[in-house]
Amino acid sequence: MEKLILAIDQGTTATTVLVINKSLQIVAKESMEVLPTYPQAGWVEHDLNQIWEATLHAIKNILQNNSIAPAQIIAIGITNQRETVGAWSKKTMIPAAKAIVWQCRRTTDRCNELSRSGHAQMIKEKTGLVLDPYFSASKVEWFLKNIPGLSTKASNGEIAFGTIDSFLVYRMTCGAAHITDVSNASRTMLMDLKTLSWDQDLLKLFSIPENTLPEIKESAEIYGRTKAMQILPDGIPICGILGDQQAALFGQLCTNYGDTKCTYGTGSFLMCNTGKNIVYSQNGLLTTLAWKLKGEVNYALEGSVFVAGAAVQWLRDGLGIIKNSSEIESLACQAENKDMGDLVFVPALTGLGAPYWNAEARGLIYGITRGTNKFHLARATLEGIAHQNDDLFTAIREDLGNSLNTIKVDGGASANNFLMQYQSDLANVPLARPKILETTALGAAMAAGLAVGFWPDISALQKSWQLDETFQPQMDQQCRDKKKRLWKTAIMRVNLETKYQ
Repeated sequence: MEKLILAIDQGTTATTVLVINKSLQIVAKESMEVLPTYPQAGWVEHDLNQIWEATLHAIKNILQNNSIAPAQIIAIGITNQRETVGAWSKKTMIPAAKAIVWQCRRTTDRCNELSRSGHAQMIKEKTGLVLDPYFSASKVEWFLKNIPGLSTKASNGEIAFGTIDSFLVYRMTCGAAHITDVSNASRTMLMDLKTLSWDQDLLKLFSIPENTLPEIKESAEIYGRTKAMQILPDGIPICGILGDQQAALFGQLCTNYGDTKCTYGTGSFLMCNTGKNIVYSQNGLLTTLAWKLKGEVNYALEGSVFVAGAAVQWLRDGLGIIKNSSEIESLACQAENKDMGDLVFVPALTGLGAPYWNAEARGLIYGITRGTNKFHLARATLEGIAHQNDDLFTAIREDLGNSLNTIKVDGGASANNFLMQYQSDLANVPLARPKILETTALGAAMAAGLAVGFWPDISALQKSWQLDETFQPQMDQQCRDKKKRLWKTAIMRVNLETKYQ
């Protein structure tokens, strides 16, 4: 009976479960849609119960629909939307409130207040992060201040706070393990990058009791074992956890200094491995943990774009221009570059992330004429996604003082050949796309497999990793320069509009 690794990828819009074999092949895959809700402008929430039920259904379906015996699963890895944070009862495991999603901007005023009070530099030095609503700390503080009775329960040790990985492990072990790994903890804005522990000054600043937070663990070790899940037998080790972008970095085997990947999902995320070095960005990027494996720590630089695939979803759900997200490539290909004129779309639908960090920014479509049609708008959307990432590529180059030889790409939108070619053209760097695009789940599976000896070391993984296609730059420099000028002008307009609101 073939031994297999089960990987849970709990994302912003779906929970995906993959089963991976020793050759890094996807034996089976099942997804369950889990959509966030938007109770008011700028707010984004998830129902933890819905996330748990979707996870159970996806695991049940993958076993039943693919004739996989539960006994074949020898380890479980988890990857997750990182900064999204929830609260639940330690005793009953019942959520105390809706989870606050990473995209949520409800704590913008609080973050601005803390910045005006002079806390931003201290936070950056300790955590590597900018003071922004994106991260978990201000979300947990919001829970404590706004959910009736929660602060008292938290003080009494009755409440658990955690990112989605923590919630899933808590439920899967029936409350036996309240843990997280270093990669997720590094995104809370509460963990010290040097000590890899919860920072007392930050806990005090946000009035968060430490006993409500999970224990911080390595990225590949046995955290606990399944219990009372019904669909899986008791005793399967849960032993690999990586936040989604760190999981993608690991799944792409970017294990050496300077190795870089870009993931195209709901948002878009560039991450560069900086090895054992803590590199503080001078260009708006974040310093973060990549992973901790067998006692060794790898750090990373990261750039986060809040809206990438979500812009395509907006065309689908908000404007009704397309029925399926996959249609956008064929639409974009029908718009000739010479007919685009000065059309630019800045998809800042939930603010601007790196390198601008403008929480109040809003989307802008500039250069519309009477001749603009849905084909032009589709192309401008994909170009806008690429331009946001190009800003991150530029920042990485400047921070590390070197050129990028190749960028590995993954995520659902990396299947879009138009987007990948335009991205390569704009950045003037080759993009390498692997055969397996679900590298977040793959990275979690790899970590879990290493923890139980399924693979002896990283070199064993490298033998099975496969490349699909490489995109080479084709755009001439004059066209590239014009595109970048138009983009910078549009970004300036967005930032000016925010300034004078």
